[in-house]
Amino acid sequence: MPLALIISSHVAGSQVGATAQATALAQFRIDSMVVPTVLYGRHPGWGLPGGAPVPIEVFEGMLDGIEANGLFGLVDVVITGYFATSAQARSAARVIDAVRASPRQGAATRKPVVIVDPTMGDAGKGLYIPAETADEIIADLIPRADVVACNSWELKKLTGTDARDPVSAMKAARLLGKTTLVSSVQRGAEIGVVLADKKEAWLAAHAKAERSPNGTGDLLTALYAASILEGQTFSYGLARAVGGVAETVTAANIWNAPELPIVAMGARIKQTSPTVRIERLA
Repeated sequence: MPLALIISSHVAGSQVGATAQATALAQFRIDSMVVPTVLYGRHPGWGLPGGAPVPIEVFEGMLDGIEANGLFGLVDVVITGYFATSAQARSAARVIDAVRASPRQGAATRKPVVIVDPTMGDAGKGLYIPAETADEIIADLIPRADVVACNSWELKKLTGTDARDPVSAMKAARLLGKTTLVSSVQRGAEIGVVLADKKEAWLAAHAKAERSPNGTGDLLTALYAASILEGQTFSYGLARAVGGVAETVTAANIWNAPELPIVAMGARIKQTSPTVRIERLA
């Protein structure tokens, strides 16, 4: 079975961060090892989250334990997300290098894929992590990524180029020189996701929902990670990932759920959605 190493937030009462990603990946029979950067009771969007950042010695100790058990050589995908401190981000960079350098044998011969979600800020909120932590993510994690999964505000932060509409997002993504998954892209009454590399670019768009719970970006990253491990094409992998998010948001609105109902969605989270429109940009 594929194995994911997720380095991000653990939030007990909200379907966000590593919590949401491990739950989603289980639908694809992908096991997850979660190394938390924070231990919170709820998403900060609800108010004071409770809990605290994970101390660096505890954080690094968990990673050391995973490595000591020989598991780095079995990792198929590394996903990084929210970091509370620059020290955590530096440590994650070292871990990415160690995972890539680990001997791989038997069934675990696939080269590990590294997906970096530079969870730093958003439109209307600006930067919501310490500036030095953001600088560390940009300096040490982005260069190590195979895929950068960011929102349009974060892509502008990374490139200095506007990325709010599909064409601008595609152009900004190509400045990174990496496969880039860009969420929160606007086009009229639609909201969408752009997936671009140097060869091709696609937009998956749908009507804006009346309400969207926290964690949609985390869920999108996990669903796209699953498509990579399954060897899906660019366009289908994007369509299925965005479809899974769109259907989960729709279900949250229908059921008046305050959080993303990832478990309740079951296998539906693995399907494309008729509400999602796919368009080739380049």
